Amino acid sequence: MSQLPVIVGFGGINPAGRASFHHAYRRLVLDRIDAPSRTETLLDLAIITGLAVSENGTYKTQTGDFASTEELVNALEPQLLNSTLIRRIEASSFDVENVVFNKPASLANEEGFSFKLRKRQMPVKIPENWNIEETAPGTFLIEVSGDLNVILPDMKTAPVQSAGQLPSGFTPGKLYQSRNHPRNLQMTVFAASDALSSSGIPFEKITERVAPDQIAVYASNSIGQLDDYGFGGLTKFPAIGKRTTSKQMPLGYAQMPADFVNAYILGNVGTTGGALGACATFLYNLRSGVNDIRSGRRKVVLVGGSDAPVTPEVIEGFRAMGALAEDKDLLALDNLATLTDADYRKACRPFGQNCGFTMGESSQFVLLMSDDLAIELGAEIYGAVPEVFVNADGHKKSISAPGIGNYITLAKSASLIEKMLGKESLQQRSFIQAHGTSTPQNRVTESHVINETAKAFGINSWPVSAVKCYLGHSQGTAGGDQLSTSLGTWKYGLIPGIVTTPEFADDVHKSNLQLSNQHIEVGATGMDSVFLNSKGFGGNNASAPVLAPHIVSAMLTKRYGSEKMKGYQAKLEQTRQVAFAYNDASLKGEAKPIYLYDNNVLQGEDLSISKTEIKLPGYSNPISLDVENPFSDLS
Repeated sequence: MSQLPVIVGFGGINPAGRASFHHAYRRLVLDRIDAPSRTETLLDLAIITGLAVSENGTYKTQTGDFASTEELVNALEPQLLNSTLIRRIEASSFDVENVVFNKPASLANEEGFSFKLRKRQMPVKIPENWNIEETAPGTFLIEVSGDLNVILPDMKTAPVQSAGQLPSGFTPGKLYQSRNHPRNLQMTVFAASDALSSSGIPFEKITERVAPDQIAVYASNSIGQLDDYGFGGLTKFPAIGKRTTSKQMPLGYAQMPADFVNAYILGNVGTTGGALGACATFLYNLRSGVNDIRSGRRKVVLVGGSDAPVTPEVIEGFRAMGALAEDKDLLALDNLATLTDADYRKACRPFGQNCGFTMGESSQFVLLMSDDLAIELGAEIYGAVPEVFVNADGHKKSISAPGIGNYITLAKSASLIEKMLGKESLQQRSFIQAHGTSTPQNRVTESHVINETAKAFGINSWPVSAVKCYLGHSQGTAGGDQLSTSLGTWKYGLIPGIVTTPEFADDVHKSNLQLSNQHIEVGATGMDSVFLNSKGFGGNNASAPVLAPHIVSAMLTKRYGSEKMKGYQAKLEQTRQVAFAYNDASLKGEAKPIYLYDNNVLQGEDLSISKTEIKLPGYSNPISLDVENPFSDLS
């Protein structure tokens, strides 16, 4: 009997806010949800961005005024809305008006010469043959004796000035001892902690029920840590005269999100790994977790991704490929003379008249569990992932061009749901989370994939969502954004509309699709399944069908019977109390990320090893060494 991998916790941080308890999803549909939920999500944003603090049960603003929760969020709402989702790149990321493009300068002159530079153009290391005099604040007259041979920073205006950034003021590294960690890993610590705490089941309780090697962590990103604390600084510092540190090399690796979770959050000694697959990276890791649980090799898997690519170097790289929405193209698209803040918010327009994708940053984690353990522990079940399909594109002319693999992944996903839930469920009660990057090429190729699949399976009007229009493209973590926001549909009954797209392009294939720039109301139980779709550079395609919680509940009742499910419901109430307590603590700014540095570090001498098992101090259950021989017929 194959175990069903169920989602028992999820969390993270992206441009919409904290993922757990559907806060980030709520931000996308804020105008359509109930007043208490709206107030709570705005309050959560105010807390994590530092605009408000909680003291003795009341909230205090930055000006020192105390206010009721409603007064507080009403006063801060405009600022909170403007400091989330896609927007003009803020100085906390980098100064878009003064991006450094170094250029070499050399000149041979025996008699010497002089020139002027501004402070920001000064080289990191001043040559010995320079005599410098400040002639005005920030402006220097340089007299050079002999030859000039130096790299001078040349400041330019960034051609791309929009991105999906974490809420303004949210700094994950301040919540724990971050020790110069790259931004990606700071986000990882917050996101993984959020997912674990949202489950309402302390991880110590989980480890009491399973062996240490029945736990796995699969997490990574698509391009590594490319800010100055990771590979970005490693490759850049020698050329600009800065010292390379001992941390930049190891902390830059793309599998480091999994390594950090193992070492500083879970103390995991089970399986670990980090798959890489461009935009499909999160779904690749999800596939590893799903396969582990279905096979019975693991009982618990934490799956995640974390990407922080809003850096001038990464953005310039994608811009050079012609992949990003440049400011000049946005101006031309709408026939504008200048871009306002409102225009930057509409930079990403999936399936409409568009000119490129918009970079985004995000860290998302989900806690998967075998269905029997979830019932035993009384876990909250948010959905289930029965399978993840992955296919390559075959022969390609251009490595970055789309191919045929996505037709296979999505069609297989649709076939599985039809077999599991029936034809009517697939045709009437499923929807798509499209990759939806906002490039002219994607709008044609992906819409053709989805539309042809709909035709093949008799789906007349397949609802399509594309959350990158709110969040931007978080690269390898994009599938995590799709998953966490999809779970909100089963809580609030709304499929987020493609709101930044005024009208859908004529070359989009949409005969069997329901594309909407308004939220689609379907009801909390109106959709039985969702399909997460990723089309990545290099031919990395993945599609994942996800089952709704009401569908999973019916399946597990059939498997375990109504009496056992009654016992499960009693345990579930206790789980919810713990989970809600975490959410309440977060709303007061009292919840901190899990970060266990130098905690319970074990050496070989600490283990108790026999022929049949290994016992680890601090773990309730041993690791069995009774390894089955899978090749007994050959022995």
